[in-house]
Amino acid sequence: MKATIVHESRGRMRLRLRQKNMSLRQADLLETWLKAQSWTKEAVVHERTCCVIVTYAGERETVLSAIGGFTWTKAEESVTLPSHSIRELNREFQEKLVGKVLMKGAAALFLPAPLRVARVIWHMTPFLHKGFRCLNRGKIKVELLDALSIGISVGRRDFGTAGMVMFLLEIGELLEDWTRKKSVADLAESLSLHVDRVWLKTEAGEVLIPIGQIKPGDRVVVRAGGVIPLDGVVAEGEITVNQASLTGESVPVAKRPGGAVYAGTVVEEGECVLEVKQASGQGRYDQIVEMIQRSEQMKSAAEAKASSLADRLVPYTFAGSLLSLALTRNVTRALSVLMVDFSCALKLAMPLAVLSAMREAGREHITVKGGKFLEAVAQADTIVFDKTGTLTHACPRVARIVPFNGKEEAEMLRLAACLEEHFPHSMANAVVKEAHRRGLTHEERHARVEYLVAHGIASSVDGEQVRIGSAHFIFEDEKVTIPEGEQAKFDAMPPEYSQLYLAIEGVLSAVICISDPLREEAKDVLSALRGLGVKNAVMLTGDSPRTAAAIAAQLGVDDFQAGVLPADKADYVAALRREGHTVLMVGDGINDSPALSEADAGIAISDGAAIAREIADITIAADSLWELVRLRQLAMALMHRIQNNYRFVIGFNGVLIGLGVAGILPPATSAMLHNLSTLGVSLHSMSALPVAGRETKVVKDL
Repeated sequence: MKATIVHESRGRMRLRLRQKNMSLRQADLLETWLKAQSWTKEAVVHERTCCVIVTYAGERETVLSAIGGFTWTKAEESVTLPSHSIRELNREFQEKLVGKVLMKGAAALFLPAPLRVARVIWHMTPFLHKGFRCLNRGKIKVELLDALSIGISVGRRDFGTAGMVMFLLEIGELLEDWTRKKSVADLAESLSLHVDRVWLKTEAGEVLIPIGQIKPGDRVVVRAGGVIPLDGVVAEGEITVNQASLTGESVPVAKRPGGAVYAGTVVEEGECVLEVKQASGQGRYDQIVEMIQRSEQMKSAAEAKASSLADRLVPYTFAGSLLSLALTRNVTRALSVLMVDFSCALKLAMPLAVLSAMREAGREHITVKGGKFLEAVAQADTIVFDKTGTLTHACPRVARIVPFNGKEEAEMLRLAACLEEHFPHSMANAVVKEAHRRGLTHEERHARVEYLVAHGIASSVDGEQVRIGSAHFIFEDEKVTIPEGEQAKFDAMPPEYSQLYLAIEGVLSAVICISDPLREEAKDVLSALRGLGVKNAVMLTGDSPRTAAAIAAQLGVDDFQAGVLPADKADYVAALRREGHTVLMVGDGINDSPALSEADAGIAISDGAAIAREIADITIAADSLWELVRLRQLAMALMHRIQNNYRFVIGFNGVLIGLGVAGILPPATSAMLHNLSTLGVSLHSMSALPVAGRETKVVKDL
């Protein structure tokens, strides 16, 4: 790509492309490509001026070399764009807004009076139609107020007022539609599935390729625990799919050849070959937009209250207008009251505030699936943590391997890695990595491997029954025994480590001690959450009681539960809710899924199991638990903004009504101020939330 550097400062440059114009698609391609580069902090493309602003980290030469090597052809192959362009949406509404303003100005300047009157009468038809429709349904809504105010103005031959009122209403409606669609589009983009590569099935075998190269008709392999990357149908195999994120179904759905599956859902069991029906960026976006716009489950109580209050206030506005007419015998004053209603601002500002907060959370690497869950975060008094991968680092290491029954340490590690490599759990990864570090190869020697959630793995190797997993699974479920004379050795195992137990033919053969260090920030985060009003912090773990007690003492949690199974976690969360607590559950594994569903808001760690992320209501980045503090701050700031919006809308519009009754404000001015206040409170609702403590968080992260 050929470009000229227009301005440059440290870590930032502004370039102008050497081409006469740039299409919207090209602008989206370039901006998406730039944002995908490892050195990019921020990138903005202005298609009208062919300018690019890049903020970067690293060497200047690296940036210039990459930009110089950019081509539109390569970008088309490597970049996947959604079917809905936010840039295109903005352009559409900008052109509509400019067109309306120019048309209004041209009519006022160049049309003779009779034609201006005819234009007003023509424009009033849809407003009157909406008003009569409300009347026929027996409902007193804002459309009826608008129709009355316009109709009465025209009846009094005050065409100027009627025309101005309709112009303001049209501009207000256009801006409201624009802000809502923009907010929903931004949020949908942040929630959209981001999968870089998929396994394409070819005649030569499976090939890992960028998802952008997948076309309808291609066949993609998806295995247990994986996210379905594209909309399609099952061509081969049988699977069970968790579709909770799209359909709300809590029970996994069986899918056989010919069954339709959707991008973003998760394969719980089985393996399949998927025949792609829709290219990347098309199906998932529309589903998310529909989920945001229509799902009542996603609406917070504050949003529902605002919508209900807005509808209830319309009859009072109508009654106030009639009362003003009866007391003053002045039609103008009565019209001034009709021009003002509370419903527009209440119905628009509250959802926009929630959508904006969700979008802002997305910029902080926090994905929130609905306003309902932000409200739960703001009101929560109890937070429950899974231990492994949540309060501890997601990359534990093997600290010790203690062999039993005359087995060799290296052989037991080799065997454990052979089994554990099939399942993407943090402790399983630790075993596989330790075997690799020691140079131990572990070729496939076992029969079919069966994974038992939150328990362990069962298989057979060289004809021998092999089990690896938790103490509950090994000693209680499988009735494994400790070799004779080695009980003291077993009792002396260090309590500070998490432990995996390996058994062969019903006899303990090795204990693998996993060092899973606590996150450095965990204790400070708990302290910060208490400072924000969270009263109880609880840790749940499958570890033994003595290991759990040692970790709980380091963290300073209020309570802990040891040796828990997935059902136990869910039951514990349910019991807290029955006691009247508002509960947040934070986890990262498959075994945390029931508890995540049971909580008022389930929070998953972003690099945890795919099913946990899909079932969870909120996902935070894996880098730092400080995201929980930021989430709590955002949620509390949102609820504060909503309360302020209530006070402003009721107060300001109440003043307008009072001034109209007093004869101080004419109808056109009342309509203008009302629409401007609605737009103002909506724009304010879309602005960044004022959150205290951001600087403190950054310092602690550093």
